[in-house]
Amino acid sequence: MNLRGVGTYILGFASLFLIWHVCSTWIIPSVLFPTPWKVILKGIELAEDGTLWEQASASLARIASGFVLGSAIGIPIGLAIGSFPIVRRLLEPYTEFLRFIPATALITVAVIWFGIGETSKVFLITYTTVFIVIINTAAGVSAVAPNKIRAARSLGAGPFQVFFFVGLPATVPYILTGMRLAMANSFVTIIAAELVAANNGLGKMIWDSRLYMLVDQIFVALVVLGFLGFFADRLFRWGIYAFAGRFSPVT
Repeated sequence: MNLRGVGTYILGFASLFLIWHVCSTWIIPSVLFPTPWKVILKGIELAEDGTLWEQASASLARIASGFVLGSAIGIPIGLAIGSFPIVRRLLEPYTEFLRFIPATALITVAVIWFGIGETSKVFLITYTTVFIVIINTAAGVSAVAPNKIRAARSLGAGPFQVFFFVGLPATVPYILTGMRLAMANSFVTIIAAELVAANNGLGKMIWDSRLYMLVDQIFVALVVLGFLGFFADRLFRWGIYAFAGRFSPVT
């Protein structure tokens, strides 16, 4: 990212915090909507005593575990669905049926099956991730330009060479897009799961803060979630642009 892009991001965040300050100072009572400065001071306090790092790391560990597992399952299934019509006919009904059942609706089921420990959270993140990755990966395989495949075959490439040197590189931007969308959903799912059943994490921190009306602490958790998600999304966006620029156009 160039200096101009960094400056634009800084200006955007500065405008956001300015609007926040105006709203919390003159529109909404600060006891319900604390000022940015109050939230920053509370965040520093929670960071110094280790609470913030402990809760954030717990949530991130759950997201990372489920996200990696879901991606590892979803990518090969998506490649198979996109490459082989018989696999698509066999697995597409399951994918289309299950992806419309949100992970948040399965929180109670996950707790019944796995308890309130880590396994239930990882299961929910995996479930959230896998279907988004499958659909985007399959779409990427189907979108490979036929002329590229014909050109590779005319040069003597076999099926495996066509897949690994033509199809797969052209599909990578779609895979990364699916992973980018799945990462956003993972943040939503983990907070919902931690609100319902967890011993730690940012969701648990928000829930406990609500019980004691620690509104500034709630906003600390929300701001941390926003920044973590923002940086994760920028990483995937950079990867998408890098691969799209080299292999295929992705809008």
